[in-house]
Amino acid sequence: MTVLAVNTGSSTLKFALYPVHLGQVQAATLTGSFSGLEPQGQASVQWRMQDGLTGATREGSEPLQGGADRFEAALQRLQALLRELGLAPQLHAIAHRVVHGGTAYHQAIVVNDEALHGLHALSPLAPLHQPHNLMGIALCQRSYPGVPQVACFDTAFHTTLPEVETRFALPEALYAQGIRRYGFHGLSYQYVHGVLQTVSDRAHGPVVMAHLGNGASLCATREGRSQATTMGFSAVEGLMMGTRSGALDPGVLLHLLGAGWTAQRLEDLLYRQSGLLGVSGVSADMRRLRADPSPQAQRAIALFEHRVVREIGAMAACVQGMGVLAFTGGIGEHDALLRTHVCQQLGYLGVAMDDAANAQAAGDAVRSIHAPRSAVEVWVVPTDEGKVAAQAAADVLLATQP
Repeated sequence: MTVLAVNTGSSTLKFALYPVHLGQVQAATLTGSFSGLEPQGQASVQWRMQDGLTGATREGSEPLQGGADRFEAALQRLQALLRELGLAPQLHAIAHRVVHGGTAYHQAIVVNDEALHGLHALSPLAPLHQPHNLMGIALCQRSYPGVPQVACFDTAFHTTLPEVETRFALPEALYAQGIRRYGFHGLSYQYVHGVLQTVSDRAHGPVVMAHLGNGASLCATREGRSQATTMGFSAVEGLMMGTRSGALDPGVLLHLLGAGWTAQRLEDLLYRQSGLLGVSGVSADMRRLRADPSPQAQRAIALFEHRVVREIGAMAACVQGMGVLAFTGGIGEHDALLRTHVCQQLGYLGVAMDDAANAQAAGDAVRSIHAPRSAVEVWVVPTDEGKVAAQAAADVLLATQP
């Protein structure tokens, strides 16, 4: 069995090809991404292929040529690339990361027209992600007719949340309509926790995972079951992010509505104009802000770190402690200074960092960065949402086919 994992964003299309042996997904033979797919963007593709037997690698990058629909052009180029690299046996499934599954979808599904219609109805809850995820499914249906398209949901990992974690203090009728907390980044948390189980004896106890990137959230688990998380009804709640505000007093929105702001203007504010970008006025990219000595850039970084520290304390309280703290995501995996600042402020919980281990180049390695005296294990775990999605797709197919 061969499964292609696809993650379609607003300007990117990430992909990975996974062989499946005896029901288990193996290391990807091909990984890559198309970037600059937004209008007027500089569209290009980068890829890396690794031979599972010899370990030999090949890499390539090139501009993306032609096509009125850049995403469709990207998928056509991907099909050609698979043929050119000799990786073009018939695909058994294409696994798609879909951010929101609502109350209806608690596990991966083979997508049909009815399901696609229902998932589109959830787009207002994740406007930065859901429409693009579903566009990727539709395009793959055209590009790969007859190949099952499997939707894998970020919300599914959080179906174990206790009721007190899913409810808002709102009337029961609204809860019955689905106005509740769902949680996101579930594919990432599932992967990270699976890795922690292989490297730490403490992973069965209280664990806090920090997925920090352009989208950012925290999740606390016990026995591998999600018990608390910072994102809720939508992917804008919780931590400060690249362009998203995170948690906000609803009175601010009432004030702005009273001042004549429209719903669309508020959506743009919360999802696209706030976070690191809004506070700094410079960039949503933490790397650019680190290189910028201006007070505005440093203020944005300090606020981001403060929100992370504040919410880690809340997550630890929800699971009565913290035996393991794990960092993942683009910022979590690569920003050693952020990890230092966060862990220094968690000293009251017994966190002590090994500065030399923390400063090592990130790469793709899982590594511990806690000092021997630390009461809490601290790990950096590069995430692989595609592998989790591919495994979910393989499980769905194996459950329905001989």
